[in-house]
Amino acid sequence: MPMQTVADVMTARVVTLPRDTTLAEAARTMREEDIGDIVVAGGDGTAGLVTDRDIVVRAVAEGRDPASTTIGEILTQDLVTVRPEDTVQSAALLMRDYAVRRVLVCDEEQNLVGIVSIGDLAEEIDPESVLGGISRAEPNN
Repeated sequence: MPMQTVADVMTARVVTLPRDTTLAEAARTMREEDIGDIVVAGGDGTAGLVTDRDIVVRAVAEGRDPASTTIGEILTQDLVTVRPEDTVQSAALLMRDYAVRRVLVCDEEQNLVGIVSIGDLAEEIDPESVLGGISRAEPNN
């Protein structure tokens, strides 16, 4: 059986918002799209990534106003990327090495083509694991 690639497990539909989007708007988008991350667009490409956890820890917990604080103010700029043809195992090792829960998938020209989460990999690598089971379950919120 051939090794699974990132292209086999990635989410190809990535939600992207501009840097000046407020946290409140980003949170509403996350709720409507049932996602936990937003890719932040900037200039000619990707400026960074904002997760639901970033909104809570970097903004709300610090007393920032979600209606006026922008995702550009709290984004993560140092992104880990993989290519679609990389193996799921190599993506998992990168996540471990960089202690991240998501990696962006970029093609040869560095165009964003998808995103892979730790849950995506858990479902693929070990679907019977606790994390694999949680990742497959319907959300309870």
